[in-house]
Amino acid sequence: QPPQVTRHFHQLVATFILKNYPFVSILENDIAWMDDMEFARQMLAGINPTRIQCLQEFPPKGKHSVSTIKASDIENNLDGLSLIQVVITSAMEQWRIFILDHHDYLMPFVSRINANGVCAYASRTLLFLRSNATLKPLVIELSLPGFSRRTTSSRVFLPASQGTGAALWQFAKAHVTANDSAHHQLVSHWLHTHAVVEPFIIASRRQLSVMHPIHRLLHPHFKDTMHINALARNLLINAGGILEQTLFTGEISMELSSELYKEWRFNEQALPADLLKRRLALQNPAHPSGVELLFPDYPYGADGLEIWQAIKTWVTDFCTVFYKDDDSVRYDVEIQAWWSEIRNIGHGDKAHEQWWFNMTTISELVETLTTLIWIASALHASVNYGQHAYAGYPPNRPVQCQRFIPREGTPLFAEFLRDPDKFYVDMLPGRFQMTLGIALTEVLSRHTSDEVYLGCRPLNWTDNKEVKQKFKKFNDALQEIEKKIVQRNRNPELKNRCGPAKMPYKFLYPGTSNTRARGGLGAEGIPNSISL
Repeated sequence: QPPQVTRHFHQLVATFILKNYPFVSILENDIAWMDDMEFARQMLAGINPTRIQCLQEFPPKGKHSVSTIKASDIENNLDGLSLIQVVITSAMEQWRIFILDHHDYLMPFVSRINANGVCAYASRTLLFLRSNATLKPLVIELSLPGFSRRTTSSRVFLPASQGTGAALWQFAKAHVTANDSAHHQLVSHWLHTHAVVEPFIIASRRQLSVMHPIHRLLHPHFKDTMHINALARNLLINAGGILEQTLFTGEISMELSSELYKEWRFNEQALPADLLKRRLALQNPAHPSGVELLFPDYPYGADGLEIWQAIKTWVTDFCTVFYKDDDSVRYDVEIQAWWSEIRNIGHGDKAHEQWWFNMTTISELVETLTTLIWIASALHASVNYGQHAYAGYPPNRPVQCQRFIPREGTPLFAEFLRDPDKFYVDMLPGRFQMTLGIALTEVLSRHTSDEVYLGCRPLNWTDNKEVKQKFKKFNDALQEIEKKIVQRNRNPELKNRCGPAKMPYKFLYPGTSNTRARGGLGAEGIPNSISL
């Protein structure tokens, strides 16, 4: 059972939201959001499912310090397995400790963030993969900078179900989620979709004629993106804008996003490459995508790989109509000019990186176009359109915390003991930040009324019969994926598909088969482009 702390607060906030805003899905099952399993499930099937990764060494080591988490903190919570068995065994089925890491990239900024009146930590969360493929939180480490540049002050929190331990554990989860909320908006959402696609759009407009086949392939995937990005720069990410007013990162939000752009690599944005990097998949040539998930009940990964492969098959079919061999790519002056502008101007500060494709083969062109379409359609849909469902109830995904977790023996701890509920209320964002955050998630989660979904195009987009046949094949493949997603969501053995909150994973449901006019909050489907 969830701790008594926050129950009263939950009832008050939930009542206020239900009276004043559209229904928030996370409230469907009342207090399920407080469940540890739901907290962990949202790392696999929530709105930021691309951060969690398999732990590679214990204790975790970062650029600035080694984690203070000890083996004794977790070894009695591994369902009978010893720590050595779990960490050292390299067999796929034994990779069972995962980490949600918001430590290294935040630590250099924490002092400046906290100077502005918020109370932020840099966090590490370890989780254990159970035999039923659900994740069990093991420990949370919250860190602050120490007195010297290379030292940290860390606290470790363990799961508890009653008493003050349960309340402190709930507080620790709130701080972790605040970290994750900022990473989601500034990195997974803005940086990794909206921002990085811009150079591709500009280069396409400048270097590819409207008659060029690749221009025709990409055109629907660029719809409204430059317009919505311009609006974002005026309202959301600008100095004093909505994100600075709501996220705990405040005025350093864009600086933080820019810093993490230094780690961005285009070749790692392909879904199979991303899963391999995070060790959530292993290479397996027998699978169509070339990779196999570490465990199948990873909703974002399972649905995503099928969408990825459908896009790649379509792009391959399309390119082979117009490019008969590698030389036809190498000597396509428009494609070479397009790629040169993307590398040397659009992403010019990374022009000399060795990971860029040379763009001299059909396979490199296919991988590039597949990755670009994946980012603009499915990846963006997975991190954007579920925001109201999960973040529309701020206690489930707070965007900042106003208090540090109290230490025993201090006046703050005595205040906490007197009224844990009030302490929790005071720790979460104020009413203005909450209201502004809810309104933002509602706007961003709405599909436009004229949205065009993946696998759909105007009837007259091409007069090439072979291309039309290939596109019909793509549309059919996406409709088959829709059926599989519905089946997975109904499968009680796949516990991460719905979780304690009873929220089926639909963020990668293509929506191809539904051709009627759509739009609004809660609409299903993967839009072709980053249009909101």
